[in-house]
Amino acid sequence: MELAFSDIWYWFVVMAVVSYFVGCFNFALLISKIKHKDVRKMGSGNPGTMNMSRQFGLKIGALTLFCDMIKGGLPLLIAYFIFRGYRFAGTDVLVSDLARYVCGVSVIIGHIYPVTMKFKGGKGIASTLGMYAFALCLETQYPWMIALVLGILVLTLFYIWASEWGSMGSLLGVSLLALVQAVIFYFRYRSELTNGFVITLFMLLLLDCLLTWFAHRKNIAALLAGEEHHTSVKKLSHGKKDS
Repeated sequence: MELAFSDIWYWFVVMAVVSYFVGCFNFALLISKIKHKDVRKMGSGNPGTMNMSRQFGLKIGALTLFCDMIKGGLPLLIAYFIFRGYRFAGTDVLVSDLARYVCGVSVIIGHIYPVTMKFKGGKGIASTLGMYAFALCLETQYPWMIALVLGILVLTLFYIWASEWGSMGSLLGVSLLALVQAVIFYFRYRSELTNGFVITLFMLLLLDCLLTWFAHRKNIAALLAGEEHHTSVKKLSHGKKDS
């Protein structure tokens, strides 16, 4: 079935706005408040998985990671099922492809720049991992995709464990997942690469990478200067605070 963008454009506006406000909800802040503390005033001050792990332990960090991943994936999952089976009129571009990444990237923007926290949120890694994990696992024509996604996630965690460079490991993980999705879109739409909808898809993937890398600009500068804070998963797993 085909849909004309002129007939459904307002849906994309609604999805983007709703997804942005979903992204504004910060689980790290909520969990730290439940523990009668404010993670923004602790450690690095970042309301995200890494700082939560350092301040409250690995279990709380894992809980934050899980909640943020669900936040990053759930809106795009809903969008996918709403528009599944539809194509933009006159093209072979799936409406669900564009809809899920409009939602996903809007969540990331809301997480990093939440209006509810004076535009000072987290760095978007966990939500981005959730976005790609959900989105790629919806590529049901590739039965090995779930294994690939899990493999990349495990590889990311192993890199962080082995190198103790949490920021760089996280950035490499999300960039690799973005590359996988870009390759899939390339082969799916290689005959329509100049189509506006296809270009928008690649721009959304690029925007997400730019957002997460820019959010980590201080970490990257510290890493290049040899001053990056090491995150010892070994210590955290034994209940030791990684200061």
